[in-house]
This record gives sequence, C-alpha cells and structure tokens, in this order.
Amino acid sequence: MSKQKKKTVTKYSKSNMSSTEYQSFAKTQEPPRTVLKNCLMAFLIGGAICTLGQGVTELYMHFFKMTSEEASNPTVATLILVSVILTSLGVYDKFAQIAGAGSAVPVTGFANSMASAAIEHRAEGLVLGTGSNMFKLAGSVIVFGTVAAFIVGIAYIVLGIGGH
Repeated sequence: MSKQKKKTVTKYSKSNMSSTEYQSFAKTQEPPRTVLKNCLMAFLIGGAICTLGQGVTELYMHFFKMTSEEASNPTVATLILVSVILTSLGVYDKFAQIAGAGSAVPVTGFANSMASAAIEHRAEGLVLGTGSNMFKLAGSVIVFGTVAAFIVGIAYIVLGIGGH
C-alpha cells in the first residue's frame, strides 16, 4: 500500500480574516466580467426581438389589411403568447442566459416573468400558488405604471403640454 499524501485544506471564512483580507479573497473568487460582450448581446438580441415584433406587425398589416395602429394590439398578444410558450417549454430561460438584459424587452420579459412565477408555484394551488405569486410581480408593475402615469399627467397639466 502506498501512503496517501495529506492535503492541507485551508478554510476560508470571514471570521478568521480581516475585512480587507476577506474582500481581496472574494475578488479572486469572482468570475471575470465581460461587460462589453454582455452589452453587445443585450443590444443585438433585444433589437432582434423588436425586429421580430415589427415583422409580426407587418404580417398583420399585409395579410389582414390592418393599419399600423390596428395591428399593434394583436402584435403584442402574439409576442406575449410566444414568450409564454417558450417559458413553459424551458427555452426562454436558456435564451435569457445568452441574451441577458436584451431578453427583458418589456412585453416578452414581463410575460416571461409572469409565466415563470405561475409555473414555479403551481404545486401550491391555482389561487394561492399560481394566482397570488404571479400577481405579486404584476402588482408592483401596475402600481409603478399607474404612479408614473399620474406624475407625467400632472407634469403635462402644469407645463400646459397636454391636449384640451
């Protein structure tokens, strides 16, 4: 039998290091940041999602003889449907890892967030699981949107920019 060499294992914990030592150790453990690559991917993929939306709008305008304004609502519904289907199949999350912030284009990103919350909490029941957790996210978005619209409305009135 050969003797096994003992490996020295140093335990790192915040308690046996000074604050400065711990911060320098933590920096060595961080993965390198690829900010330029992440920004480029977010720009390209976010732009691709928007281009897809424009393509869907053009299809509605061409095949259903809609105006741009009439085609906007079905386009949003189509993008939401595609996002929810991709989320339920587990594709959107893998896509979002590559796309980063580009996958958070408001319509598709919000639909993904809602569908993910619903899927994650479905075992807790339809109302208390799916419904309540899905609308925790939606509630904050609706409140923020309402408050922002109110503030912008007041600004329009004060500045005299609004319509009559």
